[in-house]
Order: sequence, then structure tokens, then C-alpha cells
Amino acid sequence: MPVQRLEDSLSAELTALQQSGRAKGRETVFTGVVPAAGGRGPRYLLDGEGDKPFLRMNSNGYLGLAMAPDVVAAEEAAVRAFGSGPGAVRFISGTWAPHTELERRLAAFHGRPAAMVFSSAYAAVMGILPPLITPETVVISDALNHNCIINAIRLAGGAAKQVYPHLDLAALEGHLTAAAGSCRRAIVVTDGIFSMRGDHAALAEIVELARRHDGAFPENVLVVVDDSHGVGAFGETGRGTEEVTGAQADILVATLGKAFGVNGGYVVAGATVIDYLRETSPLYVFSNPIGPGEAAAAAKAVEIVDGPRGGQMLAHLRRMTARFEAGLTAQGLETIPGEHPVVPLMVRDTARTTACVAHLRAHGVLATGLNYPVVPKGDEEIRFQISADHTPLDIDEALAALAGFPT
Repeated sequence: MPVQRLEDSLSAELTALQQSGRAKGRETVFTGVVPAAGGRGPRYLLDGEGDKPFLRMNSNGYLGLAMAPDVVAAEEAAVRAFGSGPGAVRFISGTWAPHTELERRLAAFHGRPAAMVFSSAYAAVMGILPPLITPETVVISDALNHNCIINAIRLAGGAAKQVYPHLDLAALEGHLTAAAGSCRRAIVVTDGIFSMRGDHAALAEIVELARRHDGAFPENVLVVVDDSHGVGAFGETGRGTEEVTGAQADILVATLGKAFGVNGGYVVAGATVIDYLRETSPLYVFSNPIGPGEAAAAAKAVEIVDGPRGGQMLAHLRRMTARFEAGLTAQGLETIPGEHPVVPLMVRDTARTTACVAHLRAHGVLATGLNYPVVPKGDEEIRFQISADHTPLDIDEALAALAGFPT
């Protein structure tokens, strides 16, 4: 059946996105990896660019573990032993030993009784919040929380949904006070690291607020943190925002697809919470898990991060982040300082952001521009992401490319 009228409507919407500068455009296709050599980290080959090598400054792979030989070897061994895919959802055909071993390692890494793995961190957030949000629950969310949190709250049917200005703890407390007596349960949900800016939640203060107001809610005040950009990239041992702030969330969500270099997401919490979510989370119950090979690779990555090698990688990551931030400051450019390897260059203009990204690409540097509505108007930026496989020469090459952009 012809759908020309629908296609005309969709085409008009696409044109509007492009004209406003909000379209994400064609995806970059990687065709190869040039190994690190000569004091420089790996370079990447792109479709349509021939043999020109590119420095990647827009990857979530903060530790470079996706190419680590022992992580790759762990995946290969598990694929040969168990096959390339899980076969079905876990409650139908059972689970594989690499999945349960990964969950054991993740629970231990975060000092929790239990863990469960999802197909992605996005699926984890979408899968755990709706089952926990009852008609008598108030959900209180930071204004800059990730899209997965926003959509999970929309999907749920709670009694009240409140948003507090970014990092505004007084407003958060006001929402808790207002909901006391009318809701049985409160859920405070926040990113650990806010992925567009690289800043982090004041988790210790949030946990203290939850403790202070807990008695007003018959089913407690629950603190839920998505620290997908923090775990493996933030803190001396890579335990993320919890480590840096010295506080622990009731439920922690994170990803295997960023610093751990593999694929999938997970949640760690108390055993009863995990048992409940295994029974009620549709994105766990009715969705295939990651493959057993991916689970084995992720377990190896967690083992690396949890050991001396991980500590060395994290220390190098902090040094490279500091070097890049110092270079931006020396050029008189605006950033948001911090130890996290997300380093935003605040451009504050859509057209100029787009032009600068194109300039960097022309000079062999891949970086991502973030424009409205991904970020608020006036906060347009280029998000640079530092990795442990970057070297001082890499950082200086990116800074030199930026220095050549006309002011």
C-alpha cells in the first residue's frame, strides 16, 4: 500500500531538523583501526576518507578496553564454548554461566549483595523504574537527567512526578517535604555523572536528604543513581560517583558499554530488590540478555579495572584529562573543570559548534557537537571525551587543531 502522504510528512520534519541544526546527520562508519605507535594512541579509518587516520575524541570507551587483547580473548573463548548468542530470554531457556559469573563480579565490585544484567543501561533504567513506581509514589528527578530516566518516568504511572533544577538540593528537599503524607514511597533519581557536562551529583547530600525524610514515607525514600559515565572512569578505583562522594545509592545502574568496553547494562542493589526486578522488569523478563561471549569479556574487564592495571589506567586517564583541560584554558576557551574525562568546550552557539566540529574533522580529530534540544539553548558545546589510550601527543594534537579554528 502506498504511504506517500506519510513519507511527505516525515520528509518535512527531517527538513525542519536539518534547517534548525538539530539533525544528527549521517553516522560515521569506521572501517579499520590503526594500532598505537610512535607515542600516539590508536587511529581510526573512516568510510569515504581513504587511508587518512583520525584521532577519536568522542568515544565512551574511557579505558580503551574494547581493544584489550585479554578482553577480546575472553570473548572469543566464551563464544567457542557457548556460541554467539543467548538463544532466548533467561527465564525460558535458562542462563549461561558467564552471565551469573558477571553478575557475581559486578555485585562484589560495587559492594552489593546482588546484581542483574540487562541488554543495555538504557534498558536497565527503563526496566527498573516503572516496576518500582506505584500509584502512591512520588518520583523526583534532576532536570539534566539522561533521556532514559525521563522516558522511564513518563512510562510509569506514579502519583507525582517532580523535577528539580540541576543540582538544586533545596528544591529537591522542598519536593520531599511537599510529598510527605500523601505518598507512601519516594524515589529520588539522578545521573551520577551528567553526560553532557561531566559534572556529578552531590550524592552524599542527596543520600542525607533521603535519610532525613525517610520516616515520612511508609515505604521509604529510595535513591536511584544511573552512573553509566562514572563507573570505570571516575574515582581512583573506578567506582564512580559513589567513590568520589563517599555515599552509596539504594539502587545503582551502570553500563558495560562505556569504560568496560563491551556491551550491556546492569543494576546492583539488595537481594530482595533484585529478586523483585527479575520477576517484574519487562525489559529483563522478555528481552534477550547480552551474549555469553560479551558477558565473559565484561567480567574480564571488571577484573582488570578492579586490579593494579586498572588503577594505572585510571591514573593516566586523570593526567590526560587534566592536560586537555589546561590546554583549553590556556587558549582562553570555556570549559567546565573537573576530573571526569568528559570535557565540554562551551561554544554556546549552534552554527559555530557545527563549524568547529567540521574544522576538527578536517584536521583529523573526531569530536561531537551537542546542540539544542540535546542541550538547553545557550549551552551548545563540543563534548570531548578523553580515554586512557590517549597519549600526551594525542592531547596536544587535538589542542593544536582547536587553536587553528578562527575566533
